[in-house]
Amino acid sequence: MATFLYKLGRLAFRRRWYVALIWVALLVLAGAGAASAPKATDNFSIPGTEAQRAFDLLEKRNPAMKADSANARIVFKAPGGQKITDPKNKAAVDKVVRELNGPQVAAVADPFTAGGVSKNGDIAYASVTYKVKSNELTDETRDHLKAAPEAGRDAGLTVETGGSALQAMPEGGSTEIIGIAISAVVLVITFGSLVAAGLPLLTAIIGVGIGVSSITALASTLDLGNNTATLATMIGLAVGIDYALFIVSRYRAEIAEGREPEEAAGRATGTAGSAVVFAGLTVVIALAGLAVVNIPMLTKMGVAAAFTVAIAVLIALTLIPALLGFAGRKVLARKVRKAPSAAAAAEDKPNAGTRWARFVLRRPVMVLLVGVLGLGAIAVPAGSLMLGLPDEGSQPKSTTQRKAYDLLSEGFGPGFNGPLMVVVDAAKAGDRKAAAESVVTTVRGLDDVAMVTPAAFNQAGDTATITVVPKSKPSGSKTEDLVHAIRDKGASIQAQTKAEVLVTGTTAVNIDVSQKLNDALLPYLALVVGLAFLLLMVVFRSVLVPLKAALGFLLSVVAALGAVVAVFQWGWLGGLFGVEETGPIMSMMPIFMVGVVFGLAMDYEVFLVTRMREAYVHGERPGQAVVTGFRHGARVVTAAAVIMISVFAGFIGSSEPMIKMIGFGLAIAVFFDAFVVRMAIVPAVLALLGKAAWWLPGWLAKVLPNVDVEGEQLQKRLAPAGTAPDADPDPVREPSRV
Repeated sequence: MATFLYKLGRLAFRRRWYVALIWVALLVLAGAGAASAPKATDNFSIPGTEAQRAFDLLEKRNPAMKADSANARIVFKAPGGQKITDPKNKAAVDKVVRELNGPQVAAVADPFTAGGVSKNGDIAYASVTYKVKSNELTDETRDHLKAAPEAGRDAGLTVETGGSALQAMPEGGSTEIIGIAISAVVLVITFGSLVAAGLPLLTAIIGVGIGVSSITALASTLDLGNNTATLATMIGLAVGIDYALFIVSRYRAEIAEGREPEEAAGRATGTAGSAVVFAGLTVVIALAGLAVVNIPMLTKMGVAAAFTVAIAVLIALTLIPALLGFAGRKVLARKVRKAPSAAAAAEDKPNAGTRWARFVLRRPVMVLLVGVLGLGAIAVPAGSLMLGLPDEGSQPKSTTQRKAYDLLSEGFGPGFNGPLMVVVDAAKAGDRKAAAESVVTTVRGLDDVAMVTPAAFNQAGDTATITVVPKSKPSGSKTEDLVHAIRDKGASIQAQTKAEVLVTGTTAVNIDVSQKLNDALLPYLALVVGLAFLLLMVVFRSVLVPLKAALGFLLSVVAALGAVVAVFQWGWLGGLFGVEETGPIMSMMPIFMVGVVFGLAMDYEVFLVTRMREAYVHGERPGQAVVTGFRHGARVVTAAAVIMISVFAGFIGSSEPMIKMIGFGLAIAVFFDAFVVRMAIVPAVLALLGKAAWWLPGWLAKVLPNVDVEGEQLQKRLAPAGTAPDADPDPVREPSRV
């Protein structure tokens, strides 16, 4: 592979104008396709769950009901000592109700005629149902909903709004710009050259532009939805910068060795490019593996992000060498170009990576114990992990959604915010009404039930819906127990009456999604880690190095989950990170962290250990190979990790609790993996293993393909052509400050 990529790099360097024009043309075509594509919509479904079967049944038997349509609740509270039914207050409520009628509205329920007034008479709510799902609401409709309560506030009432209609659509731009700005600063510090710093940024932006524009162009045709581009943008930007960073860094090292630019581009692509290919494959495996969860939205997000990663790999292997052809020696810092002899002299001085590697080699047991025990201690809270999906009760207390949630809990009980919908399929029942009444009676006798409405049949009389209001809040364990209790009783009712009982609604959907994600975590983890282990075994031609990589990753992810639990579930240091409300950890968090962090962690593993493997293959002792790997790779890997941490940490400032949690979890996971696992535990383990780290059984060596990531075959091929082998067993040297 190294030889093929060497030829590809030189070809792209020579034909740089053609290569650059091809990528620019692809960007223009993708952008034009995105601009002319119809707007996509998200069709969220969770196949194989009872809640989804209930939705499908209602859509078939009672399509006018639109169980998954957007909704809103306008909650009113009278001033202290007054009733909402007082003439003045009632007139204000009526005015707001009239204002609520507008575009896309299917119906507005008057609180005074629909039983929407609390027992003590000071709180009331008006329900609004829409003709479309929440993600299909227009900005005009949302603005109309936000403006309607003003008439009530002007009259002295407290008026707040909640419901799915206020769910914000994913917004991009500001976070990505902040991430790019931080990346630019880190790259300039790392390279000391604006040209060298600009290349990874330029190619990453082009790659993300092509990938996201293509996704947008195909979103409507392939039913990708609005959310698929979000993960693709984040991951595409991350790996796009990383992959270009490593190839540019290797090119600078080759130039510093005195090689001609074209030869340097070929060697950089052949060596660092090989690592890019396999690092990209691990990320693609992790993202595409989200399909095992069998939640279409996650599958589409994973595949779309994997596509963007593939684009980033292709750009790194072709566009980077082409742009290096334009840049030439300008990728070196100005002082290095002006005084190459001084730069060569600086190479003899140990840099920070060299000094750290030597320290670890002197005290491997101490470093290993501190790293493992430290992460183990941080991971302890993960044992108390509670999973759930956020609701309006987890919103910041300053938001209107949270205020509406609290007012409804105050006036109607905490369970009112998460009613359950029980669907009775009575098509096969002998006495349909009796079967539905049996369900109502049974559910009323269960624990934690505040209210049960009479059964409402569809026009055909074969399907009934029953609303159940729990006593506990939607995210509470008692509500989850109630859902399971109704389902358990439903089985016995079906045996007696032949009527099938299904539980759905937002609360039941959240419970089913959480369970599905929890069940899928171990199979997903086994698939991703297993395939990546095999891939890394091919790359490093070793059994213990891939095993060490996988175990180190698991340690960093569990430690990161422990930190997330401590901050967001227990509330430790919650004020520092702006956590206003503690509660269950988002159900998607563990599987999301496994997928994203695994891909990035394997990037650092491949780039750092590949240099060690290269030095070892070229004749260095195992310990010296570790030092060589750190001398050349630590600075660049550190820069890549700082960029990723900064980008993810930017999300911590979000007012949306779910986004805040994701940003914190990913940032802390990358920190643990890059600086504790890869920079400390990995060299300590390699120092203790010695030559055994690179052991591979003879029979396995014959079976595994030799992909020559370290470029050994490339070195042999170049030597007869007049390039004498370097006296130094590690032929690629890089100035410490370059």
